[in-house]
Amino acid sequence: MKIAIVGGGIAGLSSAWALTKAGHQVTLYEQGPIPNPLSASGDEHRIIRRAYGGLSGYARRIDEAYGAWDELWDDLGEKHLVENGFLIVSRQPGDEAEQYRDGLIAGGYPLDLLDSGEAAERFAFLEAGTFRYAGFSPEGGALLCQKIAGGLEGWLRNHGAAVHDNTTVTAVDPAGTVITAEGATDFDIVIVTAGAWVLGLVPDLAGRLTAYRTAVAYFTPPPDLADAWADAPVMLDAGADSDGYAIPPIGGSGLKLGTGNHKRQSPPDADRTPAPDEADAIRRWFSPPLARLDEYRHEKTVTCAYTFTADERFALHRRDRLWVVSACSGHGYKFGAAVGRRVARHVPGGEADALQAWLEARD
Repeated sequence: MKIAIVGGGIAGLSSAWALTKAGHQVTLYEQGPIPNPLSASGDEHRIIRRAYGGLSGYARRIDEAYGAWDELWDDLGEKHLVENGFLIVSRQPGDEAEQYRDGLIAGGYPLDLLDSGEAAERFAFLEAGTFRYAGFSPEGGALLCQKIAGGLEGWLRNHGAAVHDNTTVTAVDPAGTVITAEGATDFDIVIVTAGAWVLGLVPDLAGRLTAYRTAVAYFTPPPDLADAWADAPVMLDAGADSDGYAIPPIGGSGLKLGTGNHKRQSPPDADRTPAPDEADAIRRWFSPPLARLDEYRHEKTVTCAYTFTADERFALHRRDRLWVVSACSGHGYKFGAAVGRRVARHVPGGEADALQAWLEARD
């Protein structure tokens, strides 16, 4: 089949990869370079982890996610995953870290619980006495996004896919037409994986998808904490109402701090220049539990654009030959390779119900 994919983030690249492997004629369109620094997939790294609290269906899908990544590493000839585990820090009863803990225990997944003193001794960047307990699981780590995107782009070009980067799609038609500045091209199937830009192409989805602008900040820790961070797991949650996460300086990157609280509704191209005070606004969500946070030197701030659904589950929309796959809500990257394989399995045969059931992970 002749298939177009609109959007070169991880869902689009992975779908192009899996569909090309299945023998389809694939054309990929991306409005910027690959990786695109403005996209949700364009930052340095993203967390992969088993913990999911109440969204237990996604926890069970992590096995499939790892299997898909392993297949991708085999094809790329290089593994772009640092498996350093993940850390949760609880500061209040019932906070998100505790929900993650409960979900991990209920699922029988590995978790080493430490009291505040034990955790601060093991992870020197934590401040003892500022949190209730911490939990460490070896089953997780960080995916190196920019290296993955670069590897996939090269693989696609080498295996016959048509990759049109720096090419803006101005419209898509349910009849299977993609329109760019160069004209209209017809396809058997059009798959839109355009992240926060999807609403510009399919405005009818505004009732289901909401675009947000957020930012993350990179820091360099004090010299005497550098070794502790170099060997650290990713921090999935910093406790209380922080909704804060951290990725240590791995794979040649810096220490990244981010929080789900630092977001606002916004079109994806608006307000993308970081404000001078954003790094400090993000930093404040981590003090506590991080010790001596005022000694961390700010390196850079990066803005991101995401789409969210009301229940934070992934979404599917189909109309005739047009398919829209929105696997985001702030936690989609880890499933990128698996989403691509599922798209290749279900879309050519018109199996919308099966794909939707997998994306929503309600089982």
